[in-house]
Parts: sequence; structure tokens; C-alpha cells
Amino acid sequence: MFKQLKRSWVISKKNLSVYFLRPPVIIFGIVVPGFLFVSFLLKRQISPESLIPGLLGMSLFFTVSSITPGIMPWETKMRTLERIVSAPIKLWAIILGDVVSSLIYGTLITTVIFIISSFLVGNVSINMPILIATAVGAFCFSSLGELISSVPTDNPSNAMMIATLIKFPLIFISGIFIPIGEMGNFKTLSFLSPLTYYTDTLRGFLENEGYFPYQTNLLVLLIFSIIFFLLANIAHRNTISKRL
Repeated sequence: MFKQLKRSWVISKKNLSVYFLRPPVIIFGIVVPGFLFVSFLLKRQISPESLIPGLLGMSLFFTVSSITPGIMPWETKMRTLERIVSAPIKLWAIILGDVVSSLIYGTLITTVIFIISSFLVGNVSINMPILIATAVGAFCFSSLGELISSVPTDNPSNAMMIATLIKFPLIFISGIFIPIGEMGNFKTLSFLSPLTYYTDTLRGFLENEGYFPYQTNLLVLLIFSIIFFLLANIAHRNTISKRL
């Protein structure tokens, strides 16, 4: 197990050095959510403190889930996947390496945005529950992206398109722009999105307007994380042979 984890970390370091400055990652992970968030909030009377939970939630969700969908297609296209799977490393360790590298990247970007937001607003502070929720949320969203990448294609744009079709509906039902308590008939639908529970955690600690207790949000994020990671392993096990 320890050897597999060490090899998984090698995969993570490789991903961090190769993939995270690619144009699709920057466009779909940072530029698109930034413009979407700003355009939605123009001319709306919302306090700066109320903007931060939605901004951080969207930042983490988009940056993390914009990377993992493209890694396997890129590896397939560059013919490097064959070398990786022929090495003495388990498939779950390869997937874990992809997930962890995406988690690190997304967490760093979100931390930078949080620091800038805290400086501009002036009365926002981070705490350990937010850090824990961010780490669990990043793992959850990254595992979702890894599940999407199981589509057997060597074209990263195909995986990115599928990811976009899944992510955009989720952000509109996840309390990013409208708190859960104000969503009316869409409230029940929001419970199906893992992003809901991360955003609600931020609202609870930064605005004191959380809909669920912190422990409930964290538990649900953990459940989603386990489900997505296990499904990603099963899906890749069934499609890996089609990539080689």
C-alpha cells in the first residue's frame, strides 16, 4: 500500500508539471467561472460579504473539475497511458494521483482568491472547518471530474464538453447565486449537488446563514467523495482497455 501511494504521488507531481498551464484548464477552470460570476452579479444589490461564499465555491468547483476530465484523454492522445499502466502501479493509485494533483491545484487557486477577497472586504477570516471542508470538497469535485474522464476518448475537448454540460446545471442549483433557503421549489433539487454542501458550509461560517449544520455538510461531502471515487475506479477499469 505504501509503495502504491508513493507511486501515486509521482503521478500527482507529473500532472502538476505538465497539465495545469494548458489553455483548456485556464479557460474552463478560471476565466469562464470568473466572467460568469461577474456577469450574473452586475447591478445586483449584494454585499461583498455575501459574494465571497459563492465566488469561492465556484472557484474551487471549476478549477478542480476542469483538470481531471482531460488528463486521461491527454495521456491517451500522447500515447503515454500505455507506459503508465504497464508500470507496477495499480489503477486506483493512478486515479488517486490524478485526483490529488487536481485537489492541490484547485485548493491553491481558491486560497489565493480567498486571501484577495479577505483583503478587499476586510472582515473575513478563515478557520479550520473551512479548510477541512475545502479539502474534502476539492477531493469530491476532483473525483467527479475523474469519473467524467472515463469516457474512452483521446480528444480532451470531448471530455471537457461533457464536464461543462454537467457542471453548469450544478452551479445554478447549488446555492452559488441564491442561498438554499431562498430557492423555493428548486430547494429539493439543490440537495442532489455536492457543491451545495460546500457552498452552504462557507455561508454558515462567513455569513452565519448556513442551511445545514457544518457536520451534515461535511458528512454528505465525504459520502459524495467516496461514491465518485469508487465509480471512477469501476468506470476506468471497464474502459481502460479501449484506450490502449
